[in-house]
Amino acid sequence: MNRAARAFWLDSPGRGEIREVDLPEPGPDEVVVRALYSGVSRGTETLVFRGGVPESQHTAMRAPFQEGDFPGPVKYGYLSVGVVEEGPESLTGRTVFCLYPHQTRYVVPAAAVTPVPESVPAGRAVLAGTVETAVNALWDAAPLVGDRIAVVGGGMVGCSVAALLARFPGVRVQLVDADPARATTAEALGVGFALPADADGDCDLVVHASASEQGLARALELLRPEGTVVELSWYGDRKVGLPLGEAFHSRRLTIRGSQVGTVSPARAHRGYGDRLALALDLLADPALDTLVTGESPFEELPAVMPRLASGDIPALCHRVRYDAPGAGTHA
Repeated sequence: MNRAARAFWLDSPGRGEIREVDLPEPGPDEVVVRALYSGVSRGTETLVFRGGVPESQHTAMRAPFQEGDFPGPVKYGYLSVGVVEEGPESLTGRTVFCLYPHQTRYVVPAAAVTPVPESVPAGRAVLAGTVETAVNALWDAAPLVGDRIAVVGGGMVGCSVAALLARFPGVRVQLVDADPARATTAEALGVGFALPADADGDCDLVVHASASEQGLARALELLRPEGTVVELSWYGDRKVGLPLGEAFHSRRLTIRGSQVGTVSPARAHRGYGDRLALALDLLADPALDTLVTGESPFEELPAVMPRLASGDIPALCHRVRYDAPGAGTHA
């Protein structure tokens, strides 16, 4: 059988295309996955699409199954959900999540896919990578019962963090964003909402995910003395200025980075697979459907990505749909 598939490539910054690719024959420990959905992580992927990955981060920013190099041509992405068509009996026919780019079919090691629980719809499972980021961030942040917490930045990552924090007992959680429309999202997730100027202060912990200088400055303002900001934003090649004079030192504030590429030292005994499996289990909550704010067919991705990058299509997670079960394979 001659196997073929189609994949989305960033040809050059700001320009994408769909390319035909030939799939290798799967080995004994590999699986063939037919994609059902993939997700566009609006923050990281649109930064890659714009060519905004600094040269110093080209290695650190590589996705697990990336092909090509920054700034392009490159095949990039990491939120794919599909069905195993061939592979070990225990996986064949199962819906799985894989950190794979946007492609109709692909061959990967069986160990690279994680079964999606039956309680989680395939379309929601594209959020697994982002919820995994939120899990890691909360391992780093270590919130306590009764904490006063703000999440500054109501994007895909910030909303995922807020959704998980909503389950903590006795915690005051407020999602802070400059877009008043995020109030509806916050309500669906079961947390409070405030515009930046109206946010509640005296926070024990602030999780910052707005990827803006103004957002990080406001996050510091919302802390109580000796409070901590956990920084999740990825700024790419942008410089960020902060008010580290004024009362920063006298209030003994802390800014701590968190990045999903490494399992939090607080849970160093847990592996990447454990963390991803936990994220998938947490996706049984239907409230998380509110984070999927748009959908389009795979064939339209070259036209959709520039609009996502420019903000013409406002999105948290934009879902890509693969419609034709037989597409991409021929004898």
